[in-house]
Amino acid sequence: MTKKQYQKITEIKIRNLHGSFESDGIFWEDRLVRPIDIYPEYADQNHENNDLQKGNIVSTSSIFIEIHTDDGLYGTAGPIDTAHADIVEKSLSKIILGKDPLAIELLWDQMYRLSVHGRQGITMMAISAIDCALWDLKGKYYNTPVYKILGGPTRKEIPAYASMLGFNVTDMNLVSERAKLYKEKGFTAQKWFFRYGPMSGLEGLKKNVEMVKTLRDSVGDDYEIMLDCWQSMDYKYVVELAKRIEKYRPYWLEETVMPDRVEIYKKIKDKINIPLSGAEHDYTRWGMLRFIEKNALDILQPDIYWAGGLSEVIKIANLASTYDLITIPHGHSSNATLHFSLSQVPIHTPYQEYLIKWNKVHQHFLKTPEKPNKGFFGETNLIGLGMEIDESKIQKEDILEIR
Repeated sequence: MTKKQYQKITEIKIRNLHGSFESDGIFWEDRLVRPIDIYPEYADQNHENNDLQKGNIVSTSSIFIEIHTDDGLYGTAGPIDTAHADIVEKSLSKIILGKDPLAIELLWDQMYRLSVHGRQGITMMAISAIDCALWDLKGKYYNTPVYKILGGPTRKEIPAYASMLGFNVTDMNLVSERAKLYKEKGFTAQKWFFRYGPMSGLEGLKKNVEMVKTLRDSVGDDYEIMLDCWQSMDYKYVVELAKRIEKYRPYWLEETVMPDRVEIYKKIKDKINIPLSGAEHDYTRWGMLRFIEKNALDILQPDIYWAGGLSEVIKIANLASTYDLITIPHGHSSNATLHFSLSQVPIHTPYQEYLIKWNKVHQHFLKTPEKPNKGFFGETNLIGLGMEIDESKIQKEDILEIR
């Protein structure tokens, strides 16, 4: 049966899904250091999601968007936050309704040009979600996984690194136990998160170093460990930290300072002997170009759901490859990121991030969550981006339909 040449977008659904899952023990055990922790009243705060757990039940809610067409197809993206959904509803929906959903480049450019004050932050995140939903829809239109449209596959499997956000990072017995456990699960690399920043003084610095030493002692020499500062440090502190942990051979040191401080990234990179990664909290190819032109990073980490969508992160990766740089997207969505990774040359995308706890939350409502098997993501045959919702997981739903 021949498909008609022109579809149009007829409806956008914003689905706010509520559910829960069981957890053995405390799910969110610890949080990372944050830029705001320079202020004591914030430094003492517990994890932001602590109140979501009652006994062994963890409540969760996720907002997904669906873009529907006049011939019955739809594409799904998410989860996104309430602020992003609000922009989709009140602004971006007006741009894409009635348009051809296969014209992804056109729609991206029109959303970008009409959002002159939204080139970063929550508006760009909303654009990213629409872009990902359109790619999911395009895969369904052509009845194929998205990575095959992008030019893949370049390989049959991709190593995943276990990203340990939310695990305890202050009890060294637990750190050692979990590091060994996830090595046994087949992961060939792990990323851990520092809990202390410059305002914690020398004592906090020593505790950060102790965590790195514990990791190296636990997993052995023939294993990769990555370390995330989550944009919460400064030049002097990072240089001292890097000097003390260099002997433990980190694969990279991530997001050492806030993303607008490109010159400081350059200054740090020139001073330390550990590869520097970052730009997770930056946006678009133009944002990444600042880091590239300054030779400020070794590894770029744009988030597909933040930096401009799958369309834009493909452009970022192409730009980075001309400088022989590595692009490993932040792991917000394993589904979208898998299709990106499968379409990339392995030497330029050697790993995919798998956030152990956050991906349990982000993929809770999906029929086919993408999970690594023995530390590796495999080639998928799921149509589109594999974003179908598992209706049985929904305990309550609020839905907004925009036409």
